[in-house]
Amino acid sequence: MWDNIMVFLPLLLKGAVVTLQVTALAVLLSTLLGLLWALLQLSRWPAVRSATRWAVNVLRSLPIVILLFYFYFVMPDLGINLSAFTAGVIGLGLAYSAYQAENFRSGIEAVDRGQREAAQSIGMKEGLILRRVVLPQAFKIALPPYGNTFTMILKDSSLVSTITVAEMTHAGQLIASSTYQNMTVYTLVALLYVAMGLPLLYGVGRLEKRFAHR
Repeated sequence: MWDNIMVFLPLLLKGAVVTLQVTALAVLLSTLLGLLWALLQLSRWPAVRSATRWAVNVLRSLPIVILLFYFYFVMPDLGINLSAFTAGVIGLGLAYSAYQAENFRSGIEAVDRGQREAAQSIGMKEGLILRRVVLPQAFKIALPPYGNTFTMILKDSSLVSTITVAEMTHAGQLIASSTYQNMTVYTLVALLYVAMGLPLLYGVGRLEKRFAHR
């Protein structure tokens, strides 16, 4: 069994690198889009608010696998060819942008309105108020659910294996199908996910304590 582990582990670690790349890029995309969705949901124009909420609800109701299939299998029919890796990042990032939007929206709405009014009273423009007053506090409020979403993206990055992205789960499937060492392979995959997820949870917890102390 030990010999098998030493053979399988380097292959799984290569897949783990791809998993971390997909996760990092999907988190970045979901964060940027989620912040945009959140700001549009708080727009002064009712039509913009309604359209954005409708779009966010549609994204939240779609299975992630369907989004992945759409970007990888359907987009070529429209003349847009994406690599499996790119389609995986876009599909995963777009799916989770809807959840990030709710994290940021609730954080922004939780900031005391009196602080915005105080900033306006000293002549600060709306954009500056958003950057200097609202968003820093909103991020601290949204950090716990943001950390949970980060962890969920890491776990759901395994779904990109359905469109042949050579991440860790896909590597495990290939090894298991050729060696029939299912217990050894999938136990290693599970342990590697834990090894990636626990430091992430610890880091988010440390940030929460630091912000609470401040």
